[in-house]
Amino acid sequence: MSGVPTTSAIVVSYYTGPRLQECLYALKSDSDIAEIILVDNGNAPEAEAWIDSFIERTDKARLIRIGDNPGFGTAVNRGAASALGELVLVINPDAVIRRGSVGPMLAAMQAQPEPALVGGKIFDLQGHEERGCRRNTLTFARALGLGKWTLEGEPAPKAPITVGAVSGAFFLMRRDAFHDIGGFDEDYFLHVEDVDLCRRVIEAGGSVIYQPLAGALHYGATSDAPSSVVQAHKAQSLTRYFRKFAKGPLEKALVAGLSPLFAVALRLRA
Repeated sequence: MSGVPTTSAIVVSYYTGPRLQECLYALKSDSDIAEIILVDNGNAPEAEAWIDSFIERTDKARLIRIGDNPGFGTAVNRGAASALGELVLVINPDAVIRRGSVGPMLAAMQAQPEPALVGGKIFDLQGHEERGCRRNTLTFARALGLGKWTLEGEPAPKAPITVGAVSGAFFLMRRDAFHDIGGFDEDYFLHVEDVDLCRRVIEAGGSVIYQPLAGALHYGATSDAPSSVVQAHKAQSLTRYFRKFAKGPLEKALVAGLSPLFAVALRLRA
């Protein structure tokens, strides 16, 4: 280890495909990662055979095989519940960590109010920052276009900055802080659970930080899940989020009236 507190990486896989191998090998070779917890929500038989072989060959890797796919947030919570590290690093199964990223993420967390959550730069094959790495807090007004939500179009910061939300595809928290805030809200099946977690961190008096010096290559769209199913889950999650955080009777009425349009808007965007 390189002076970084023990870190448990949590990877949730659901029919991810071969990119999972790159993700796990990168974590295995990173000296700042003391433990890899792979939560298998379901994979093809040949992929499960490879996973079993990897776990058997990797001392610091452990497997939680769920199989019934309870959703991303629930699976992360199960992994975090058994984590031994002082820090938990959540990373998508189709993302490859840039070596040495944990240190800068931890540095960005220092002197910040707890609970503190730090995300890094998630980039594509061309090195471009992906949408959603840094965002303002998602409000109903911003969802309606009355204000900016995602910030990838803004000048890239050279040092850590506080933001309203980062992506659940790549973030670091202290294990105890993650547990104390309740982890992910398990009523979300897929999508928006990261936005919810960031908002709860801030409302608890904590901090959400974007650290551009930490990074992960994200292939994206590697799961076999049909896009129509993914979009349906996203619409349901947005409805839950806005109902949960609606402020006052007017906003609650707007959410109730307009939430059926989320699915239509997402289909048009797709």
